Amino acid sequence: MTNYYSENLADFGYRERQLAGDLLKARLPDNFSHHGVRVAMNASSGYVFLVNDDYQVAMFNGDQLAIHHTTSYSGLEGFIDELLADYNPNEINSDDADYIVENAEIEGAELPSAWYAYALFKKQKEAICA
Repeated sequence: MTNYYSENLADFGYRERQLAGDLLKARLPDNFSHHGVRVAMNASSGYVFLVNDDYQVAMFNGDQLAIHHTTSYSGLEGFIDELLADYNPNEINSDDADYIVENAEIEGAELPSAWYAYALFKKQKEAICA
């Protein structure tokens, strides 16, 4: 089995080294931990990104670095705006939906109506249980 993930710059081609340089010059997202930050790449996809000791991944989303999320239950992947656009909170695992709402709030993302209703319901439920 081939390992497509590498943090070894010797495995990076010219394009990947250029992208790594751009990543290192960019401002890290506010909610990205600075502990153990390193450059990595996926040779299969061609993606070059930053990863840290908490397994957070930062990639360019347009011209800014943003966290590329992976949900813990179903492994849904994407930037927060993509996750909000591509999924309905009532059609995915509640742990994944909670993760998406929490990170959307941290990142200041605008919640589409279905996500807003889900977040509001969750807050009301938590207030009743408190």
